[in-house]
Amino acid sequence: MIQSDSSAESYHIKSYYAATTIGLRSYPKIKESERCDVCVIGGGFTGLSTALNLAELGYDTVLLEAKRVGWGASGRNGGQVGTGMHWSQQELENKFGAEQAANLWNITELAKREVTKRISRHQIACDFKSGVLATAVTRKAAAELEKNAIYLQEYYNHAAIRYVSSDEVSEMLGTSSYFGGSLDTSSGHFHPLNFAIGLARAATDAGVRVYETSPVRAYHKNLDGYSLETNLGAEVRARYVVFACNAYIDRLRIKFSRYIIPIESMIVATEPLSAKQASELIRDDVAVYDSKFCLDYYRLSADKRLLFGGGEAYIPNLNVDVARTMKRRIIAVYPQLTNTRIDYAWRGKIAITTSRLPSIGRLFPDVYYAQGFSGHGVALTNMVGKILAETIAGTAEQFDVLASIPHRSFPGGRVMRWPIHVVGMYYYALADRLLTRSFG
Repeated sequence: MIQSDSSAESYHIKSYYAATTIGLRSYPKIKESERCDVCVIGGGFTGLSTALNLAELGYDTVLLEAKRVGWGASGRNGGQVGTGMHWSQQELENKFGAEQAANLWNITELAKREVTKRISRHQIACDFKSGVLATAVTRKAAAELEKNAIYLQEYYNHAAIRYVSSDEVSEMLGTSSYFGGSLDTSSGHFHPLNFAIGLARAATDAGVRVYETSPVRAYHKNLDGYSLETNLGAEVRARYVVFACNAYIDRLRIKFSRYIIPIESMIVATEPLSAKQASELIRDDVAVYDSKFCLDYYRLSADKRLLFGGGEAYIPNLNVDVARTMKRRIIAVYPQLTNTRIDYAWRGKIAITTSRLPSIGRLFPDVYYAQGFSGHGVALTNMVGKILAETIAGTAEQFDVLASIPHRSFPGGRVMRWPIHVVGMYYYALADRLLTRSFG
């Protein structure tokens, strides 16, 4: 029986991740007004990392989550802890210069180490495994992957990446769908909701006061900081505020939310596969993603299910049969799974920017935001949380690197931005189909 998603606010959506949580805790609603040094809004990776790092630096911190810790993208994503950003290093160099590109590369490399450091330090049971394989659906994309791998080896001393020929990709993945790939062993994949649960536990152990089902409805400046009003009537007064809501910001803060648009991605989990089946699909147990604009991404779970995601939906709340849609995409790669059952199907929002680079900044000297990770946030959000905490503590060098990335708001204003965006996204989705049908 397929377990599909649910929008009940007091529970996580029904997903493979929710069904396999370890150490899940319930945190109270905020019932009485409080004071603190910093109030963090949002209980995903960004908010949890920010709160944890702040507590470790000695700041009295309150975290307000509208639903449950890890309820949004942090508890639903593909679980890939990847290298870099959406742009290649050469693209970043051409746009921002060599020094800035190198600074961004250093931050993304530190981001992966931040994840593994937290897993080790807090003993988070989230099934971390090494290796991410990027695959090419056209010959042109294969050439780009090879060029990028060589460039990172030569100019960034990144020995963990190598180009993989089409024949070797076929051996590694048991499919003839790809023209080549690049394997990065410094990247990895894990159970994202269990990682979020572990971060929340570490944060509360460090002194953070975490409140769930406590949405913020408004905030305003006062003489000694800011007042945040919750839907429950309680108020939090804080010296600093961090918005870590990402795709779920809604209209809480229009001034910076106009720089992002939420899109929905879908994921399914198959029935458990035999050890032989699993190794035939992904021989080395790495995570995989492809080069399409509307990409597929997939990996094996700890209990040998194929977790397969992609199939972006651009119209919010559109009624889509997730299981059927994703089964077609699975069969396109692995026709041998035609009769394999889908046990779980779910969807969730991710926030993208016009450039597909993250949007990090501050509204006022004491109000910060982080958003728009554009599908590359699993590792980077954790590093951004550390950077935000260090910035509040007075060290803003890495924050300035990220905040200097320019961003344009989506065209069309509040009324027309969605229709304009949807037309553009469907154009690229059609181009995907035509491109891959021509086999490069």
